[in-house]
Amino acid sequence: MLPGIGDSGPQHWQTLWEARNPVFRRVIQRDWDHPVCAEWAIALEQAVAGAGAGAVLVAHSLGALLATHWAAATKLRIKAALLVAVPDPAGPAFPVEAEGFVVTRRPLPFRSIVVASRNDPYARFAWSQACAAAWGSELVDIGDAGHINAASGFGEWPQGQALLRRLIAVA
Repeated sequence: MLPGIGDSGPQHWQTLWEARNPVFRRVIQRDWDHPVCAEWAIALEQAVAGAGAGAVLVAHSLGALLATHWAAATKLRIKAALLVAVPDPAGPAFPVEAEGFVVTRRPLPFRSIVVASRNDPYARFAWSQACAAAWGSELVDIGDAGHINAASGFGEWPQGQALLRRLIAVA
């Protein structure tokens, strides 16, 4: 699990999935409120090294940018990634306290799904489409779903669980 800035709180779908399935492990960051991409990438590298090539990343928001940044720099391999609500670093709502989060335009070396909302305050839908195309990811449009988080009322998010199961089955 790769949460975004501020971590995923107790009602966020990532936290709820972890509570129900012990196979999920959150990549813990030193500072959730002042994220530095290079520092977060080190924690991800260590987590993947420990998990092995069968690892699947489940990333939300800034965690999705982290996953793609890491993928462009690492020699490690993973099975797949579910990238949810990818924010636009050049967008007006992008957190100013986030350092070094940029977008790679290279295809990802693993299967991936980008899940996007049409009214995400952190990314226009066209941004999500461009990211999915650049990364070679499948794009899943879930309509007007905000930032696909607890504040958007997602709870357990069964649709996301189904997407993850499908991604793992074909990866």
